[in-house]
Amino acid sequence: MSEVLTESINDKRAWTAKTVDPQEAWTTVLSKACLEELVRTAQGVGGPTTEIRVRREDLSLSRFALAPVTEAIESGRGFAVIDRLPLENRSAEEVVRIYWMIGQILGDPFGQDIKGTLLYDVTDTGQNVAEGARFSVTNAESTFHTDGAFNPHVPDIVGLLCLQAAKSGGESQLVSAVAVHNALLENHQEVLERLYDVFCFDRRGQFREGEDPFTETPIYRWDGSELIHRYMNLYVEVGHQLAERPLTADREAALELMERLVQREDLRVEFSLERGQMLFTNNRWILHNRTAFEDHPEPEKRRHYVRLWLSRK
Repeated sequence: MSEVLTESINDKRAWTAKTVDPQEAWTTVLSKACLEELVRTAQGVGGPTTEIRVRREDLSLSRFALAPVTEAIESGRGFAVIDRLPLENRSAEEVVRIYWMIGQILGDPFGQDIKGTLLYDVTDTGQNVAEGARFSVTNAESTFHTDGAFNPHVPDIVGLLCLQAAKSGGESQLVSAVAVHNALLENHQEVLERLYDVFCFDRRGQFREGEDPFTETPIYRWDGSELIHRYMNLYVEVGHQLAERPLTADREAALELMERLVQREDLRVEFSLERGQMLFTNNRWILHNRTAFEDHPEPEKRRHYVRLWLSRK
């Protein structure tokens, strides 16, 4: 078991539904000049989108405009919404190129699956989580989690661009794992210590020949300066089945309490992204959930997000 953090964290990271700053403060609006810089740069670069590499200094207006986003992600509430990319008069391909460049201002993109996919389409493909699919390709509620929890290298930042919203549902819900840690420390310290133990996470088929189908990692880890969290309840349950290591009673109790806490309404915020808006979250300590949704019958109107995984600059 790694070192357990035994003191509460009482800064902006430990927000609750009552203490988080107002919703209007979450959104950074891209100015006309900033959009023009991004569009001009996107149009001036050829080749596939994921081969575009931009330097932060080449996007000075955009970097300045996104400074509040970087600050919020790194040392504030841990998430920010960017409003918005011009879907009305741009092709989806061009909008995604701009989003790709914005991502590179915030971090370095890396692969989201065994194939190395850098821009990942989040849309319902009709697959089933019970049959091994990742939640991102279904319309099921994802439950609270951190992205890539089963990967050796997890993203520091997760980006989502909304190209098309669902007919109904599909809201984003966020919880601070720091606030959850504080609650556990205050009322259930012995349970909290179990969450620093190593658990097995199902890798959802994202492994190569000769590798284990599960990853071993703690749910909470304190590195001496930062509290880091990995979580997806279902993946832990399945991971221990794959490893043939049944969860002990105390670990089961710890997971059950964790799941109850992350679902508390007083600890979460909830909102919907609109077309062209982007959400970026600190994946080291922000848990997110997408509620179940109903899609439009027309294929061109079906819910479609594009996801980015980023490492810190």
